[in-house]
Amino acid sequence: RSEHLVILLSVLLTGAAHAGPEIDPYKILGVTRSASQAEIKKVYKRLAKEWHPDKNKNPGAEDMFIKITKSYEILSNEDKRANYDRYGQTDDTQPYGGSRYGHRHDSFYFDESFFNFPFNSKNHRDFADSKYILHFNQYVNDVVPDSYKRPYLIKITSDWCFSCIHIEPVWKEVVQEMETLGVGIGVVDVGYERRLANHLGAHRTPSILGVINGKVTFFHYAVAKEHLRQFVEDLLPQRLVERVTDKNDLQFLNSWHELNKPHVLLFDQVPVVPLLYKLTAFAYKDYLQFGYVDQGLSETANLQKQFNINTYAPTMLVFKENTDKPADIIQAKGMKKQIIDEFMSNNKFLLVPRLVNQKLFDELCPVKQFHRRRKYCVLLITGDEETFSFGNQAFLSFASTNGKEVVRFAYVYQRLQQPLCDILMQNKDSVVILERRNAAGKALFKPVSAWNGSEEDKQRLLEELERLQRDPSILNNDAMLPELNNEFASMFVIRWIYTSVVICRREMMPLLSLIFSALFILFGTVVIQAFSDSSDDKQTKPKAKDGTKAENGSPGRPPKKNFVEVTELTDITYMSNLVKLRPGHMNIVLVLTDASKNILLSKFAKEVYSFTGSMTLHFSFLNIDKHSQWMYTLLEYAQDATQIDADEDDGGNHKMDYTGYVLALNGHKKYLCLFKPVYTGEDHDSKSSEDEGSTAGGRSRSSSREDHPPRKSNRSRSMSTLQIHHKLDRLGLWMERLMEGTLPRYYIPAWPGLDKITPIK
Repeated sequence: RSEHLVILLSVLLTGAAHAGPEIDPYKILGVTRSASQAEIKKVYKRLAKEWHPDKNKNPGAEDMFIKITKSYEILSNEDKRANYDRYGQTDDTQPYGGSRYGHRHDSFYFDESFFNFPFNSKNHRDFADSKYILHFNQYVNDVVPDSYKRPYLIKITSDWCFSCIHIEPVWKEVVQEMETLGVGIGVVDVGYERRLANHLGAHRTPSILGVINGKVTFFHYAVAKEHLRQFVEDLLPQRLVERVTDKNDLQFLNSWHELNKPHVLLFDQVPVVPLLYKLTAFAYKDYLQFGYVDQGLSETANLQKQFNINTYAPTMLVFKENTDKPADIIQAKGMKKQIIDEFMSNNKFLLVPRLVNQKLFDELCPVKQFHRRRKYCVLLITGDEETFSFGNQAFLSFASTNGKEVVRFAYVYQRLQQPLCDILMQNKDSVVILERRNAAGKALFKPVSAWNGSEEDKQRLLEELERLQRDPSILNNDAMLPELNNEFASMFVIRWIYTSVVICRREMMPLLSLIFSALFILFGTVVIQAFSDSSDDKQTKPKAKDGTKAENGSPGRPPKKNFVEVTELTDITYMSNLVKLRPGHMNIVLVLTDASKNILLSKFAKEVYSFTGSMTLHFSFLNIDKHSQWMYTLLEYAQDATQIDADEDDGGNHKMDYTGYVLALNGHKKYLCLFKPVYTGEDHDSKSSEDEGSTAGGRSRSSSREDHPPRKSNRSRSMSTLQIHHKLDRLGLWMERLMEGTLPRYYIPAWPGLDKITPIK
């Protein structure tokens, strides 16, 4: 063993001795040792443009580009340049901190820490990386949802990865900077999380990628601090921050009413919007509108004068209903993220915001908690016509002078939130004080009076609020409040159109996909008769007219047609029927084979017919014979729930049968609900799960065949047909639970790509 150790050390030391400085930065850039920073920067830009791998197709272009970038990184940093001039060494052979971490031996650099073998092994993993280690479930459940508020920078590494050690100094420096700005950091060790690495599409180490809004983007450039910083900035949406000058300031500030948001203005001397401000705008995009004023431009002089802006430090103003005077202000050199977050959190809402959706209602008027103080909402029910403007302005004036910590003021437009207003308005009283008691919608309320904005109206409301502080029992009415309509739902259509235009500019394939999808939906829809005989039609039509509970006892809108429209889910209809499905809509997908297609489609139509009155449900089928790879990939995300590992095989040779499975897919929120079939026909002894039919179809069939062995071949075929027919016996009950929202949801980071869908043969 000692001989082997000596040989190993000899080899390593010999390798280190011959390693030496790999590059001469002066020679590579073609500059002299006395070259100025301006000359070095000029040469670097020219060479980087000439040798960029995207433009230079020379096989050695990528290596040369890396050397150019590394050389510039050394010479542009005075400390690194001085170190190289003095010792002839780069970061490839010496860690940060200079020669005090090691000693020079003859002609090579000898690092004493080398014998610790810090190659990301489980026992010696860098402590700085260990706090960022990601696991599959953590990525799916935490990182992906959080990526809608901040971008993530993730490094893919592995044990004994020498290239990983090469980029480590730059990675540490970037992590230290990005984390203070609010960027999420993650590290995936391929040796222990190969499933996550494969899911991310990372097949080599080291790799660096970014995640934002659930989308993964790979970093393809040389690992340098400047490049990684630009990569993070490029991940962010382009229109987060609007540039404001003397010409468009009024247009920007006066849009508070239309957008129902406060507006933030940052005044700073730098011409480029700071990355910290962009990240803040992304985090609070649902609450605030952001603008940037470049103080170095002559076109912003009037704005600076109007708000008396100090030119020596960045200044941040927030405007609410009053656009002439900021509601809040902070000014400091080197603003920290914690200070900015606190400033934004304290100014997320207008003084009197309009209730435009349920999410805003939940935040403004939270449900009463036993361990917290009571929260009350004063609600004005009004309209957007000119005749209401005086009363609306008077309500705003009252709220601005009588604001309290336990009381929130808000208003709703009656024509847009009619169900809520019908419950709260009694005797045409348009001002209501309410307290929400539970998340299901129960609330206590008291109508105060009609509201014209007069002094008498203000005095009456003030007296009621004072009484409320003394005696909360004056809220003597109770009701179940309906969920608010999302008034901005139409904005999603506009955003989708804009996104489609941007994508079409970059690539033609999505455009062709949209065209073929439209043609397929128009001419390729499979229309299935819901009932095969006229007697069934006679039974269902009166039920639809009466509006009573439909088949299986499911409540809801009566079906408008006497048939069910089912579209095949293929690579053509995939985008429109799933990925681009409108918010709030779901696609109910039946999984079948060529052999079971006719039987299952007929049964499927009967089971879901009573739910076709819903405008948010769409029905499709997926042929597992053609698209098995997509199905396997999708269910892998819900592996714990589907128990694929347990049911798939005993010896690795038995494939799982997904015939009769039904998937409820929410394309916008990226989750699925799963129905597993259970044979419940003539075999009354077979057990089934009340919870989503959790017994696998394959096992039910095998047990059924063992208990009732067929006597003749034709009887065997009829029994097989009967079993397939009865796979969907419990689908109606499952659909009821889906509509109630009581089914378990399995969230996924992203829908499998089109490459996971097998082309139609």
